[in-house]
Amino acid sequence: MGCTTHQKNIQDALHILFVNGVGTTWDMAKTRRRKTDNIRVQEKIFRRLLIGRYDRGRRSKGVVDMGLVLREKHTGKPYSVYRLSIHGILYYIDAFEPTHREIDSMASKYSIIIPKVFGRWAQIKKVIGPDIYNIKILARGLYLNNTNMANKNNPLYELMSYIHIKYRRNFEIIREENLADQISYWFYTFLLYENKINELRELMAQDDSIREWYTSFFHQATDYYEKRMSTLNRSRYIFEQW
Repeated sequence: MGCTTHQKNIQDALHILFVNGVGTTWDMAKTRRRKTDNIRVQEKIFRRLLIGRYDRGRRSKGVVDMGLVLREKHTGKPYSVYRLSIHGILYYIDAFEPTHREIDSMASKYSIIIPKVFGRWAQIKKVIGPDIYNIKILARGLYLNNTNMANKNNPLYELMSYIHIKYRRNFEIIREENLADQISYWFYTFLLYENKINELRELMAQDDSIREWYTSFFHQATDYYEKRMSTLNRSRYIFEQW
């Protein structure tokens, strides 16, 4: 089945925000229309898509209500600006398979949203090359679905499991900056630790803040597993008599 006009308009709006970053509905409309009258019509379409509309006293939800797009209004400004949420970015990568060039553009526009990844995109890409686009694996939620991961000699499985443990309490209401950190841990652990130890070391040598941040995370993980092992060891006596 083909997409409806409404679905195509939503995809178009998400695409504009993906490659262009923050903008008003007028900014968005200008990327699709040139004449002022046409821009006004398109702007109205995008505004209804994003924030919903009232029809006969009933309100239909917009993309903002779905959590894919964030609406921000600055003090003293009569208009709102829009951008993709982190969930929106991952959804777009998974659902619409953007080109490498489009992903590069997105990373530059959203560099302050996930600074440890998007803010260092060019630097990371220079070190690991096209493997940087394996971020698509994270967008599809496949980072812990691979059962072979548990059989690795390196601690990939343990570290990925610890990321889940670290953030599970706040999963439903996680703040965006915490979600950005979580994704950054996934990125450096899965995309770089997996057969790319030298590249990980090179990036850490180039950036002290990344080295300190990831080293701290690694120590947190080892402390957690050492405490869990200590808990298990205290129960050994139960079975030693058999």
